Amino acid sequence: MELKINNQTKQFTTDSLTVQTLLDLEIPEKQNGIAVAVNNTVIPKSSWNSHPLQETDDILIISATQGG
Repeated sequence: MELKINNQTKQFTTDSLTVQTLLDLEIPEKQNGIAVAVNNTVIPKSSWNSHPLQETDDILIISATQGG
């Protein structure tokens, strides 16, 4: 499966991924304070386990930061 994640194309050996599975593979250590959009649609955290990803989906993962 080929996905575009934060403007980088990545290949995965499985044909079945959810948003949560992808996050577990890509950023297992920091999953608090992030937002995920798939094809310009924000996916609520409550749906991460059930939202399936499709070939060529465009995924944006955004981390909240502090600053002033």
